[in-house]
Amino acid sequence: MKYRLTAAPVPESFRYEEHLNPEQLSVVMAGAGALLVIAGAGTGKTRTLTYRVARLVELGVPPGRIALCTFTNKAAQEMLARADALVGARSREVHGGTFHHLANRLLREWGTRLGYSEGYTILDEEDARDLLGACIAERERKGRALTLRAAALSPPISLAVNSRTPLDQLILRRFPELCPVLPEILEVARLYRERKQKNNVMDFDDLLHNLRELLEDDTVRREVASRFEHVLVDEYQDTNRLQAEIVDLLASAHRNLMVVGDDAQSIYGFRGAEPGNILNFSERWPEATMFQLTINYRSTPQILDVANACIRCNRNQVKKDLQASRPPGERAALVPVRDSSMEAAFVAQRVLDLVGEGQPLDQMAVLYRAHFQSMELQLELTRRKIPFRVRSGVRFFEQAHIKDVLAYLRLLANPHDELSWLRVLNLQPGIGRGGALELFRHLNTFADPVGEFATRPPLERVGARAREAVRKTAELFARLRSQPDLPAPSAAITEVLAGGYRELLPSLYENAATRGEDLDHLAEYAQRFSDLPGFLSELNLLASFAAETILLADQPTERLTLSTVHQAKGLEWKVVFVIGLSESLFPHARAMQEPGGEEEERRLFYVAVTRAARELYLLVPQVADRPGGRRALLRPSRFVDEVQRAGAVERWTVEEAS
Repeated sequence: MKYRLTAAPVPESFRYEEHLNPEQLSVVMAGAGALLVIAGAGTGKTRTLTYRVARLVELGVPPGRIALCTFTNKAAQEMLARADALVGARSREVHGGTFHHLANRLLREWGTRLGYSEGYTILDEEDARDLLGACIAERERKGRALTLRAAALSPPISLAVNSRTPLDQLILRRFPELCPVLPEILEVARLYRERKQKNNVMDFDDLLHNLRELLEDDTVRREVASRFEHVLVDEYQDTNRLQAEIVDLLASAHRNLMVVGDDAQSIYGFRGAEPGNILNFSERWPEATMFQLTINYRSTPQILDVANACIRCNRNQVKKDLQASRPPGERAALVPVRDSSMEAAFVAQRVLDLVGEGQPLDQMAVLYRAHFQSMELQLELTRRKIPFRVRSGVRFFEQAHIKDVLAYLRLLANPHDELSWLRVLNLQPGIGRGGALELFRHLNTFADPVGEFATRPPLERVGARAREAVRKTAELFARLRSQPDLPAPSAAITEVLAGGYRELLPSLYENAATRGEDLDHLAEYAQRFSDLPGFLSELNLLASFAAETILLADQPTERLTLSTVHQAKGLEWKVVFVIGLSESLFPHARAMQEPGGEEEERRLFYVAVTRAARELYLLVPQVADRPGGRRALLRPSRFVDEVQRAGAVERWTVEEAS
């Protein structure tokens, strides 16, 4: 079929201008070629993409020759369902879905060129970890043990693939804690690749890597690229280097490529997302026409004043100012508070006040830079019986690394605690579940299992690989039990970290640095408790309340949302609280050490602000607890200073209850 796509007038069959604003309409009606669409927060990018697909189909582009790449299959399905409503069922033939979905379809056809059969199996994340664990175990059987769990090794291997960076270079730069076992990691990674190829299986990263390899073949690339007359990409600012290269290759034949995204919302650098993909798009596609969507349908002008004021300070960006379509509202509130305890009390009370004014609880959210910042708030909400959900999936005190350290403390309070013994023993390299259970049964025959373990560690009951870890754990318990009374909870946590757990973290879990930071803040929070039973009881209160809200049928369905900013992207609420806006917290100290870290942290703040529709509260703690009972003064976040200088916020004064 021959057709010519030009910037044509609106057809009589469908009046696009009745459904689109002028900015959106200019994108939908644009001619063929490369199009870069910078779509600010809340500006209707999904609607624009949907209508663009409908427009292409209406103009006669065969739907089967359109590829729509998204980051979730749900997003593609929703867009195509909307397009169906506009132009009928023809749009169902569009190749819509995630990059992995598209890659799988093409590899089923062409994978034999890479040595795979058409019936290859795709490993889900759990299966991939199991296979990686089998490769680690294979080294152990050969007498070359690697004290690293698959959960800790999987992230660097995945990031190396998606950023197209050699694994050794990536570990040196991003995972320095793994450098002491780098040769062993490289060998395990090699075994993992070989086992996958031999077993005719691919993990999710292989789908993209192998598609990229496949498209290196000139014959394959010409045939595959010729199929897709138009390629459209959603959330382009979140693409990694591998995905961007695949997109360029898929669009190389017809050169009709439309990418939609917002450079100001590129916040996933830690996952390999490359903001340069969108910022430097015109360098790779010099013929590209750029469009901007700036009319925001979500937030009041006052909230957009905050967003615009902060993001202007980034140098590497596409300059734009969001314009509000909503009527004016209240100015954003800047709320200095003494510390995280006062911060939690303010948020809880303000939430209750708003509920009393008729604001639904599920239309409010509290956002934070790092999960540990919600610790105090979760306890305060529990005390006040305010239902909440944690979007990151796991409440702070239910995270594995937190429960690990608390298990040591629970054994001090109750030496016969079976679950805590099994958890502590299973952490030690060389002790599996069966071995941990056997050791517990032995120790539980004594009146004081912890004292027995500390004075006479059962080295003869474990293998050679585990003996050093058991000896160190025994020494740790001996130090913790050296005083006649139980240690203070903060001191106990600090001792557990120094006594071997911090050293174990990189071998146990991904994000070891973040988890270590969580535990440091747990120790700081625990300073408020003088006795260990009181501290553990406080945590039991939180667990009990969480269980009640899940199990009791008469509990309210409305809940306050707690979320990291990363988890909140793409969502919106009428009322948003952003907490922890102090230097080293937000922006995060470790992120500031990365190249481009300050600008990504500012983009993260911009994303947090633009989640709010009507009310925005910015909380600034001024003091923080430090180990040893010290209190440290905190400087307000530079992002707060920026919006304050712009006059975009109203300062509130909080009085403490007497």
